[in-house]
Amino acid sequence: MANNQIVKAPALTSAIRAIVKGTGASDRDADLVATNLVEANLKGHDSHGVGMIPRYVDSWQEGGLAPTAHVSINLDSNALLRLDGNRGYGQVVGFEAMELGAERAKRHGVCVVGLSNAHHIGRIGHWAEQCIGHGLVSIHFVNVLSRPIVAPWGGRDARHGTNPFCVGVPRAGGDPIVLDFATSRIAQGKTRVAYNKGEKLEPGTIIDDRGNPTVEPRFTVIDPSGAILPFGEHKGSGIALICEILGGALAGGLTEKGGDARGRRVLNGMLSILIDPGKLGTAENLAREIEGFVAWHTASPPAAGVTRIKIAGDPEREWKKERLANGIPVDEATWNELLGSADKVGMQRAEFQALAGA
Repeated sequence: MANNQIVKAPALTSAIRAIVKGTGASDRDADLVATNLVEANLKGHDSHGVGMIPRYVDSWQEGGLAPTAHVSINLDSNALLRLDGNRGYGQVVGFEAMELGAERAKRHGVCVVGLSNAHHIGRIGHWAEQCIGHGLVSIHFVNVLSRPIVAPWGGRDARHGTNPFCVGVPRAGGDPIVLDFATSRIAQGKTRVAYNKGEKLEPGTIIDDRGNPTVEPRFTVIDPSGAILPFGEHKGSGIALICEILGGALAGGLTEKGGDARGRRVLNGMLSILIDPGKLGTAENLAREIEGFVAWHTASPPAAGVTRIKIAGDPEREWKKERLANGIPVDEATWNELLGSADKVGMQRAEFQALAGA
């Protein structure tokens, strides 16, 4: 912790917003990107937070990220939308896609949204929370087009991305349920965070470039590359396969096949199903049954070392409360990378540090 910068969320947001604007993004779009990334840090997901900015800036310089792009509609048939993210900031096109889908779900009761060709769309729980804000249940399948980093169950090399799956359910009587997980043992960004901090990974998390077990995060960050293992053995690997097919092919985009040098670009496809419980006629039943089941679920006697039984979304809410009060830690390596990104967009380091309050 001694080498961490501790930054308050509003100041960090201002500093990141300035870098994003330096790539050519509008004020509104820069704000969407910055608030999304800082929110990920606030909720304990540093893997999807401001540490992604150096990769975004590199991708922009390579031509893989189009900072002024917005979502375009390829098909609109009321309850079905097929959208193209046009390599725009994922935090921008993801927001636009969910707003379009939410409007149609509230009008028709359901909307299926296929989003392809979006630059990295970040923490998928963010999109579930956006739908929850509209009173909607949502289900999200996501694939990742980048350097493959996850091995299939039983395999010895990487064949696909971390391929997240997410479900969001609003609760009238309490905090919403937000289930959001990578189908790999851990998110790729968490291996980057461990590498930057000089930490080892838990045994059984990754393999090296020869397919052998290792605890060194370098094998998922720098060449020669190894792979992250799937969570839950064949079950996680099976969900990853489904996310690749639904989030990629069914959404109207591509699937991972290897052999495509993409540099620092990260493209996501996402298939989202948005449901209005009111239009389905089950809103009251859903609200009543959620509260009854959550009470039953969380009343299980805690095991040794467990303080209480949590629901999906509780850990993020706890992290956010703590980090809003005490600030967001940014490790030294990530901080230096952010300063380097400021250089690349023509921003003075002193200006970045002043905005961040560092």
